[in-house]
Amino acid sequence: MSTRAYAVRVAGDPADLEACFVVRKQVFVAEQGVPEDLEYDEYDPVAVHVLAVREDGVPLGTGRLLYGEPAAAKTGGDLSLGSLGRLAVSQEARGLGIGVALVRAIEEAARARGLTAVDLHAQTHALGFYERLGYEPYGPEYEEAGIPHRGMRRAL
Repeated sequence: MSTRAYAVRVAGDPADLEACFVVRKQVFVAEQGVPEDLEYDEYDPVAVHVLAVREDGVPLGTGRLLYGEPAAAKTGGDLSLGSLGRLAVSQEARGLGIGVALVRAIEEAARARGLTAVDLHAQTHALGFYERLGYEPYGPEYEEAGIPHRGMRRAL
């Protein structure tokens, strides 16, 4: 698969949203063992979801942006911050730049909503990925869904 064989877009309809959930189920539930009841939450209906799809329509990756009150619960109450989360790329599509494209699309959605920075909870094995994209770690390591995480933030 070439790196040009996919497109990234904001999930615009129920089929797109379902495609996002398919990737999340593959990566978080099947691969990483996150319980399904933790993976899908009350924030999904109000989030901006982004989706990477192959030219033939196969979903390859996803992520979401929370902003406003839903994000405040994850960012310490600061309404100028967005919360990037649920970033997942299917196993067969890793290494093609899809994760970078998804993060940049989420940042663009955050800018469009007037946010000044994006916050995220990174799995510790992914710290280097986010650091290469300009995110800086803060605070101590902690566990989320049984997986070590660290807070990170990037000004927009």
